[in-house]
Amino acid sequence: MFWTSYLLAVLAIVLAWPVPVLLSRAQWPARSPFTAMLLWQAIALAGGLSMIGAMLVYGLEPIGENLLAGLRSLAGMVLYNAPTTALGFWHLFALSAAALLTAHLVFTLLLTYYKIERQRRRHRELLALLASPSHDGPGTVVINHDSPVAYCLPGGARSVTVLSDGLMAALEPAELRAVLIHENAHLTQRHHLLLWAFAAWRQALPWVPTTRLAQDAVNSLIEMLADDVALKTESKATLIKAIAIVASGPSGAAGGRAAFSGALLPDVEPGVQGTGGGAGSARTTATRVSRLLSPKPPLPAPLRSLVLAGCLLLLAVPTALLIVPGLLA
Repeated sequence: MFWTSYLLAVLAIVLAWPVPVLLSRAQWPARSPFTAMLLWQAIALAGGLSMIGAMLVYGLEPIGENLLAGLRSLAGMVLYNAPTTALGFWHLFALSAAALLTAHLVFTLLLTYYKIERQRRRHRELLALLASPSHDGPGTVVINHDSPVAYCLPGGARSVTVLSDGLMAALEPAELRAVLIHENAHLTQRHHLLLWAFAAWRQALPWVPTTRLAQDAVNSLIEMLADDVALKTESKATLIKAIAIVASGPSGAAGGRAAFSGALLPDVEPGVQGTGGGAGSARTTATRVSRLLSPKPPLPAPLRSLVLAGCLLLLAVPTALLIVPGLLA
């Protein structure tokens, strides 16, 4: 497993820096946002697996020919008090680092989920006091606010779309339908789960370029995906006008943010690194409008297939290196 650990380390470094930087500068994701979303997820998963795997493989190298064999040997040492003389200082250090990093990632994921649920619970309590049901459909409420505001609050059967009086007064019926379809797309496609995962990833490893670039890209891509759903029934002109009107409002109202103007309701507390809004929302809005004004055809099917094959390869390579006995012996 000697070369396996070094190859995994190189893969982790490549996926943490040059690959996300290059992808973040590419123009094609706006043409096929779903494919780009899958690629960002594959990069994040493969990067994390390679990072932890490199330390595990190096630490277990003296006692196993692959990860599974090494873990069995390590379990025997722990459970049956077998001698650990085969493991040197640096091997034990690598194993400890891998365990700490794994625990840190899992803890941050759970902590972020707790913050999400706490904020959403408080927000629902505010809406119960301040909002009134809308005539535009079930699961839609209206708040008394003069500025144009639209966002969704995920929560399974309790999911709601929040609109403001100012928004409803400013939009024509077709534009309002576009907003509602856009917000409903966020809920039905479970975009909040993606935001949760990438927000936790950035919280856990804020110094890794992948985490910041991936979160920014995901925020933009989910808006494009929701726009594409709205375009199935509404015209581009209608959607562009709705985006412009909502973007003219403030970044928040009643504790929420204007999802339609470029950022879903923040899934972490204000002030915590990883929240949406601000300059990032302005960039996302500009990208969405530019994409609608100057549409380009989706990636050809062969190129999309090539990207999907790359996603599978990104996940398969570190997995194979970890579990195949003597692959690089």
